[in-house]
Order: sequence, then C-alpha cells, then structure tokens
Amino acid sequence: MNEHVDAVLPAARDGNHASNATTPGEARNPLLAALGDRVRNLRAQRGLTRKAVAVSAGVSERHLANLEYGIGNASILVLQQVAGALHCSLAELVGDVTTSSPEWLLIRELLEHRSEADLRRVRVALGELLGTASVDPARHRRIALVGLRGAGKSTLGQMLAEDLDVPFIELSREIETLAGCSVREIHDLYGTNAYRRYERRALEEAVQIYSEVVIATPGGIVSDPATFNELLAHCTTVWLQAAPEEHMGRVAAQGDTRPMAASKEAMEDLRRILNGRAAFYSKADLSVDTSGKTLAQSFQALRAVAHQSMRPGA
Repeated sequence: MNEHVDAVLPAARDGNHASNATTPGEARNPLLAALGDRVRNLRAQRGLTRKAVAVSAGVSERHLANLEYGIGNASILVLQQVAGALHCSLAELVGDVTTSSPEWLLIRELLEHRSEADLRRVRVALGELLGTASVDPARHRRIALVGLRGAGKSTLGQMLAEDLDVPFIELSREIETLAGCSVREIHDLYGTNAYRRYERRALEEAVQIYSEVVIATPGGIVSDPATFNELLAHCTTVWLQAAPEEHMGRVAAQGDTRPMAASKEAMEDLRRILNGRAAFYSKADLSVDTSGKTLAQSFQALRAVAHQSMRPGA
C-alpha cells in the first residue's frame, strides 16, 4: 500500500497503538508533527525501512506511519521502543537541542562520561572562547548568596554587607519593584516564564549598578541556566547550606512555608527540592554549612570566606 495513504488511516485500538489519533481532516498538532519529522529523518539517516523499524520496535507499521506523519499520540514507552530501533536516545527522538545538528552531536559525544570537574573547565573555556564570560574585574567584590529558603541568606547577607560596608539587596524585592507586584502575584498572573524574565533583568541591573554589593538571591535562581550563568560570571557565589530540618524550622519561624504550604508531606517535599537543586548550588565558588551553628557562628564562617575571596588575586 502507498505509504502516505497507509499513514493517514486511523490506528487500530491495540496495546501498541496510539490513543486519540488525529483524523485525516484535522490539523496536525505542531509538537506531534515535529516529532514525526524527527522520526522520519532519523530513519532516513540510518537507511532503514519503515517496516524494519516497526519490527525492531515491536509496533505495527501503520502505527509507525501515523507517528511519522504527526497524527499519532504515542506513549513514552512506545517512543522508547522506537528510539531503540533507530539506535538513538529518547532525547534525540523528542528534540533535545544537543541532537539538532551534526556539530551538536559531535560536541555531546566529546562531553559524555566526563567528570563534573572536566565539564566545568570546558564551560569556562567555552565562555572565554565565545566571549560570553569576559573577566569582570568587580566579580570578587560582589558576593551573591545562594541556597534554599531558610538558609539565612537575608539575615546573614545583611550582616555581611554591614561588616563590609557595602550595599545589601534582596533580589526578590528588586523583582517585585520591576514587576510592580509581589512574587506570588507574578507567578499567579503571568506565570513562571515571566518571573524568570524579571529575575534575569533584576540581576543584570544589580550587576550594572553595583560594583560592590552583597546579594541575597531567590532559592530557585539556579533553575534558569542563563540567569545562573550570569550570576556565576559577575559575582562570587556562596552556597549557604543547612540540614532540611533546619531549613523547615527557619521558614516556619518566618511564618511562611512556601513552597510546601499545600503539601501534607512538607519535609519530603523540601528534601526533594534540596536534592534537585544541590548539584546546581554546588557550582558556587564557596560554601558555608550553617547546620547546627548559632547565628554568630554562621556569620563568622561566612565572614571568613567572604573576606578571603575579596582579597586581590583571590
């Protein structure tokens, strides 16, 4: 049967077939259409027939045809089977940017299985090579505190700024000033993407205005790679660490349990958030563990690393 004609026939209702397939007269969903294009292109690159891929993936040829023409809504398990048949990763199939061109694929191959230390060196070298990480002479005089809520960024940051006799800013307050509403309202009214744009803009303005400053950053600033790169490039970053129980106790003492307010398993939520962000927080230049320490002890530890980092040539 002609491949195109076969492709637009509705998929049969069996375990391997997609549900909610688009009928021939309906417009294709852009996401499914792009997925279909990638499947078809990958199959062509590998010189495989549709039948061969279908057999290897354990799906019907008609189901694969529907997928290629963007009219089949395949499950993640079916996509994994198709990826295996095409000898590619699931990320390559669904459209990871690092699979979008031969150069990306070659670069990714060079970086796979490298250590975190190697990857950091590559990131820094790339920034210098591409001119996106020019040396900021004021970097060592800007101290940015990162970490979850309850780590002590606001309290310790204010104390450190007074000790260094430099300005102190809370980036969250700067974000609210730019947006003209609270952080919660930004999320509720405009969404996370809008919040991230305000966050990036607030950081850029702070860097432009202050050559010496202590900045308390929002806990989720590490969630946006572009903003986090900006922070790492222009500030000496310090990760304020604490045990999950201490984070929770301090946040509760502030009368605010965001982002755990709606959860009955608040501590587990907090642990998951901390575990999810720890790898990013660890990219900070310095770290201070405040677990089990008094406020005075935590400040002395922070003060010591801050003064050391601000020395010329540090």
